[in-house]
Amino acid sequence: DIGDIVRGRDLYLGGNKKEKNRRDDLEDKLKEVFANIYNELTTSGRNDKKQSLQALYNDDNKNFFKLREDWWTANRAKVWEAITCEAGNDSQYFRPTCGTGEIRNATNNDCRCTIHGVPTYFDYVPQYLR
Repeated sequence: DIGDIVRGRDLYLGGNKKEKNRRDDLEDKLKEVFANIYNELTTSGRNDKKQSLQALYNDDNKNFFKLREDWWTANRAKVWEAITCEAGNDSQYFRPTCGTGEIRNATNNDCRCTIHGVPTYFDYVPQYLR
């Protein structure tokens, strides 16, 4: 899913050579985007903050997996909102509820939780188990 792609964890290896090339291009673009985010984080602001961010997110391989993970955690709800912003009133999602147990709410008709959350917990399930 998109979270695995953003975080660099996508396990899908199937498809033809053209599809593999497209995935490689996407991964290269994501590395470029997160390199720009890393550079912005580590060159602006207070020196003590820059140094701690450099130590936290430095990646000699330039994959920026830790930064990508933290970015996804901070932005996944906004990404979901952007994906579903045009979801019509009759839209449905395969998991029509948010929450578990007695604290469940319907996603209504716009594929969103009433608290603006994401109605999936798949981010926390290893991809090969989905």
